[in-house]
Amino acid sequence: MQSSVTVAPLNVEDREQWEALYKNYAHFYEVPMNQAILNTVWSWVFDENNQFFALVAKDDQGRALGLMHFREMPSPLRGTSVGFLDDLYVDSSVRGEGVVEQLFSALTTSAKEHSWPHVRWITAENNYRARAVYDKLASKTHWKTYQLLCD
Repeated sequence: MQSSVTVAPLNVEDREQWEALYKNYAHFYEVPMNQAILNTVWSWVFDENNQFFALVAKDDQGRALGLMHFREMPSPLRGTSVGFLDDLYVDSSVRGEGVVEQLFSALTTSAKEHSWPHVRWITAENNYRARAVYDKLASKTHWKTYQLLCD
């Protein structure tokens, strides 16, 4: 267990380490990544008019171990906003050491600060390791995800 892990909002000094983690995340999901995408996502994090947030987990040496991107999302049936977790990645060298639980703890705190009643996310059906953790931390919904291609 990583006992000296801290989780905090991403800051501008984290750019290089964030990029490395995010590239590994994209590689895991076999999604092409380029500098334009990295620049866009980075700008979202620091745009005060955009309800898009990023957390980073670091060890006591300042090494980034994991990241989490999440955002506010309207929930029309509830008449309120909820949270949506877009990206979660923990470096493979520290998986199983409690980093993801610490990221989720910080996400829960942020959700409460935003008055979100819940945070939702999706993951790949075959991401069994992550799903095992999610099954311990959250409730699986009965919703299926669809995607309409528009390009």
